[in-house]
Amino acid sequence: MREFHRAPPMMRAHALEAVKPGFRAVFAQFDMTETQWRVLRILWENDGRGLMELARATLVSAPSLVGVISRMARDGLVVRERSTADRRQITVRLTPKGRALEKRIMPLVETVYAELEEAMTPAQWRGFYQALDALEDWAQKRGAQKRKSQE
Repeated sequence: MREFHRAPPMMRAHALEAVKPGFRAVFAQFDMTETQWRVLRILWENDGRGLMELARATLVSAPSLVGVISRMARDGLVVRERSTADRRQITVRLTPKGRALEKRIMPLVETVYAELEEAMTPAQWRGFYQALDALEDWAQKRGAQKRKSQE
């Protein structure tokens, strides 16, 4: 039997616990949650995303994300726009305040990334990313196979 602390889910949990404090300290300076950060990062890369697309990209359920988006709108970071063609469709867009936040927060986030990169050699980082990419590819293929077998 695999040792408990060497099981991939536990190793992932320990790795996340090691990484999160640096990022959370940055987010706290801006009174921001990790989920709000995920939404902003996605919108900074490509503004104007649908709620369901944001839910998939952030790995946050749509019902939970509705509340997050509401708080972000209340704080002036995003606006919600209903589609005129389909009132059920909501697009989330950055406000000027939300866009401006990128220039303030990203240098601090990049500092955290730089500190993390000191934990491994460049070759180890490449291997780390390759391993994560391989797991993601496997999960997507497995999900597609399961969906196909259920049809």
